[in-house]
Amino acid sequence: MVEETYSAGLISQSFWFVEMKKVIKLIDYGKSEEEIKKMCIDENLFGAAKEYRAKRIYGYIWNRAKRLDKTLIDLFCTSDLATQKVINLIAILRSDRLFFEFMFEVYREKNILGIPVIEDADVNIFFKNKEIQSEDIAAWTDGTKRRLRSIYFNYLTDANLLTAVEKKKTITPPILDIALERYLEACGESAMIKAITGVD
Repeated sequence: MVEETYSAGLISQSFWFVEMKKVIKLIDYGKSEEEIKKMCIDENLFGAAKEYRAKRIYGYIWNRAKRLDKTLIDLFCTSDLATQKVINLIAILRSDRLFFEFMFEVYREKNILGIPVIEDADVNIFFKNKEIQSEDIAAWTDGTKRRLRSIYFNYLTDANLLTAVEKKKTITPPILDIALERYLEACGESAMIKAITGVD
């Protein structure tokens, strides 16, 4: 389920699909958390420039990986590339409440209204609304919000939910793999399905 608190933590993170895929395969092979951490840092599994960077990336990716249960890991390992990217997005959404709410309140809303593009102004309005609801978000700088906006767009582009051509960002909602959709429904996460596919 989605994290309860609001955070700007995504600022220091990337979509990290390739890295996540490596970690999920190691989990699938039966490697322990300690073994995976050792491989990521000692063997520089992510190709990080410095050891401290490898440790940070590992920490972020492990935080996402632990949001996936065995069923979702099995599904990831047997799915096509498009579905794997959506599962990576789900792991991020489960670990970041604000990004999830952006998906549910902005991405989904646009799709329901038949407005095919998302603009910077849409995200700015979203943040303004959140400032009223949260003192934490109200205290963030404009720079923080700008960076988060850029990251949201990058993540959606990397997950194939947005197509960016020059400055135009077109919504391209996925058709969810039926096994993934059934899994989310069984977990009581119909809101996740709606957020990703942009349905009412």
